[in-house]
Amino acid sequence: MHMIQHALAPASVLPDAMRVTLVAERRQFLKRRWRAIAADSTEFGFDLETRLTDGCVIFHQNGIDYVVHQLPEKVYEVLIHSPAQAALVAWKVGNLHLPAEILADSIRVLQDEAMAQLLERESWAFTEPEVLFTPMKAVAHAS
Repeated sequence: MHMIQHALAPASVLPDAMRVTLVAERRQFLKRRWRAIAADSTEFGFDLETRLTDGCVIFHQNGIDYVVHQLPEKVYEVLIHSPAQAALVAWKVGNLHLPAEILADSIRVLQDEAMAQLLERESWAFTEPEVLFTPMKAVAHAS
């Protein structure tokens, strides 16, 4: 098993044939210590100094880059039509303390029963795409 403490590069510059993929759920990217097996059955242990990102190179051996890819997941995506609506949606979603990703014209939120109830109650237009979800990092009471 290979132990990984940090990414080697944000992305591989090698052709696809020279890359081996290791897939992980978004929640794995939040953990410091975890284990996984790459597509070629190579085992990895992680004791990370910093978080990994989708597409980063974690290991290089024999001319091959090992690249981590985040699995897509279903989210609620609320379309935003005005700054006032954006503020209202963000405020109400924030009160649920759910992971959220802010885009130019929408807000993506982790699928959750409380969010489903909010969407129904507010009658907001939404979709349920399967995407690489990259929510904002939480900052606890910054000073």
